[in-house]
Amino acid sequence: MPYQINSLSQNKKELKTDKMKVPTILHGSDELLPNEGTLAQLENISSDERLFHHVASMSDVHSKKGRKTPTGSVIATRNDFLPQVNDTAPNCGMRLIKTDLNQENASPEQLEKLFQELVEVIPTKKYIGTAIPFRLALDVCKQGIAPLRKHLGSRTENEISNAFAEGNFFRNEKVSDQDILNAVPKLFFHIGKFRLGILGAAGNHFLDLMKITDIKNSAIAEKFGLKEGQYVFLMHTGSGLFGQYASYMYTPKKKEHLSQQIILKLGTTFFASQLKNVYAKIAKEIEKYKNSNDFIGYKADSAEGQMFFTAHKASANFGFANRTVLNHHLDQALEKTFGRQVKLEMLYDTTHISIEQENHYGSDVWVHRNGSVRANGPKRMSGHPLFSQTGEPVFIPSSMSTPAYIAVGTDENQSSFFSAPHGTGRRAKIFEETAKDKDQLFKKMDASHVKLYNAKSEGVILQDSAYYKDIDEVVSGMEENKMVNVVAKMQPVAVLMY
Repeated sequence: MPYQINSLSQNKKELKTDKMKVPTILHGSDELLPNEGTLAQLENISSDERLFHHVASMSDVHSKKGRKTPTGSVIATRNDFLPQVNDTAPNCGMRLIKTDLNQENASPEQLEKLFQELVEVIPTKKYIGTAIPFRLALDVCKQGIAPLRKHLGSRTENEISNAFAEGNFFRNEKVSDQDILNAVPKLFFHIGKFRLGILGAAGNHFLDLMKITDIKNSAIAEKFGLKEGQYVFLMHTGSGLFGQYASYMYTPKKKEHLSQQIILKLGTTFFASQLKNVYAKIAKEIEKYKNSNDFIGYKADSAEGQMFFTAHKASANFGFANRTVLNHHLDQALEKTFGRQVKLEMLYDTTHISIEQENHYGSDVWVHRNGSVRANGPKRMSGHPLFSQTGEPVFIPSSMSTPAYIAVGTDENQSSFFSAPHGTGRRAKIFEETAKDKDQLFKKMDASHVKLYNAKSEGVILQDSAYYKDIDEVVSGMEENKMVNVVAKMQPVAVLMY
């Protein structure tokens, strides 16, 4: 039986069934509504008594194989962590890096040479990336990207000040080595220390060279240092195997590969934690939920909850670290290509898999964002010297060959828990011919004047623009819902992905 959707406005709908304890607010037009399977998942999570106020779904909301909660959803709880709500990729996120390059000082031949170099130094799929010492891997988990920047000699400006949580999810806490090792097995560090600097082969992780083509808000663009014709890089990547392993420890989600099962078994069997008795309780809970429609959860103030949250934040810091290493290799490749240091400045590094305590509707709650980004307005960014004037940056890419947008959050976005989509999402129905193979895909990309590099996977054809929702319709709905103010429009010039 089809679900009944009540219209609240042109771009905002409500789903509420007798089974649901809280409604789901769908932030999108009729054309952007999800399919029945996704609505069923939203109904299921909305039926959980631990949820606060409502579930917010973004215009790109969609189901993913092996996940119980759709990507593009936001839920809040008063005093519970629900690990299955989020994907097992803490701090999968995006980073936008400004450059002093433009079409006047960067020729097509130089850009071709640059991306040939980037194919070599920014791998999409590799067993060993940029190795770091075990000690540094542990420090990254505790302190975020600051010690890694020092180790690399990173030159990108504002890489800490303009990162979500200043590049460290433990930013307001003092944690010891033992605190981290009580929550994450040492084995994971011995693997994770070899796995930074890999773009990723899953989904649509990418490094895009974009050109600013249209300034929509000149006042904010000036504050951000954005100009028409300017080249910027947009990077999308995750926290790698370290993030996956640390997440799988605390959730009954089925392991997708035999190697994951083996590493998890070894890591937890030889887990030298002072809280091993606490983890034994967690392991028993996981067994109970393996074949259940219900969601495993830990009280935030319990020993189990604190153990999970420590692992979550420690592994999320590896997401920042991965993008920092990739950013460093990008910097070196630019200097090699152009024969000078190209000025790089980070506009923002934002996460779209996170759990944060925030105040909404007068209550302090735990906000779980799964495939959605925080989009605070200026008031909620009052502690930041720049974003308190502009709102929090939001990046909205679509397919490899279609435009993308830079926007900022507003102070009038309460219904989404001050969140926004991290993309356009896939179409429910395909209206144009899709690329049948790589040859067709490359021809379509050439027709769009976008160069595609690496593209080793057969699945890269699934990133064809035909599969994706219309970005202008998505952005128009976001503006109508007062989620964001658009700052600038970008056009992809070159794309590196698996």
